[in-house]
Amino acid sequence: MSNLYGAPISIENAKKAAAAALAEAHRNGWTMAVAITDTAGFLVYFEKIDGTQTASSVVAVDKARSAALFKRPTKAFQDMLAAGGEGLRVLTMTGAVPIEGGLPLVVDGKVVGAIGVSGGTSAQDNQCATPGAAALK
Repeated sequence: MSNLYGAPISIENAKKAAAAALAEAHRNGWTMAVAITDTAGFLVYFEKIDGTQTASSVVAVDKARSAALFKRPTKAFQDMLAAGGEGLRVLTMTGAVPIEGGLPLVVDGKVVGAIGVSGGTSAQDNQCATPGAAALK
């Protein structure tokens, strides 16, 4: 993962990433919310499928913000928490969301924002976020 931030994601790229994530959700019949944030974790674009649980809207934004601010997938925090011991420190890290489904968005080797997906299991959320992140490569 890059240690550098690039220029914040454009609305065009944000929509492209969200469309790829939502396409994966539709293929599987899942109701999902997708949030795209800039490098500072501020919302750039949001879309959800009709019928998505209300809380998923908030969780998707939180996952994207976490991935942008820490420049790593939120699964890294989930794994730290699951490991216990020292990994429990993640509970004290402001903004760290230990739930899979948030990924940094990288363009030309630099983090330009992040995608967060929520609505299914953590693995399903990540399954939808992955093509969203890949859409910008």
